[in-house]
Amino acid sequence: MEIGMDRREEERVLEKLRGLGAGVSVSDLEIGDYILSQRVVCERKTRADFENSIIDGRLFRQLARMQENYERVLVVVEGENSSGRVSRNAMLGAYASILADFGAGVFFTKTPEATAELLFAIARYEQESKKASLPVFAKRKCLTLLDYQRAVVQSLPNIGPKMAEELLAHFGSVKNILCAPSEQICTVGRIGEKRARMIKNVIEREYESGKEGKTEEEAEQ
Repeated sequence: MEIGMDRREEERVLEKLRGLGAGVSVSDLEIGDYILSQRVVCERKTRADFENSIIDGRLFRQLARMQENYERVLVVVEGENSSGRVSRNAMLGAYASILADFGAGVFFTKTPEATAELLFAIARYEQESKKASLPVFAKRKCLTLLDYQRAVVQSLPNIGPKMAEELLAHFGSVKNILCAPSEQICTVGRIGEKRARMIKNVIEREYESGKEGKTEEEAEQ
């Protein structure tokens, strides 16, 4: 069983996951903090960060991106002490929005270790019971042509499994996606103009061997 984890996440969660027997791939995730299966993504927040992200709206932007790319979205709120910056009514409204607007589940844990145990249980259920393991970790002999097509599309900027399926269904092949102008790409799902331009930059920019290259934001300039 494998779990994808953002490298900026809590070290104690990583240690506990590995102690439980999970294989953990640590990288710079563009969407979410943990990828638990092909269809499940999780955002982990401390109690203080959860409240701050409600105030500045960051939580809902993150949820929108996760919802665009994955079938199931989870939020784990870790810790017990509230900062008191968000009123009870505002907090209840945020919970309602998370559930009603984004279809996401909210879980509460007390410690990083408890978070790891929850993530492990969900990943195990998904990958063993639902047979929804992460394709990037699958053995080569198990991969099908469809797996390879999805993997190619998912390698594009900010494209997860759900959005990859929508692109392939819309254009019919990987070739058609790669050849499509950004004006057509941006009309699929909720990709939008900015993400479509990033995709075309990756496809069309000349490769500069031996150089570190530019970030997505720099490439846009």
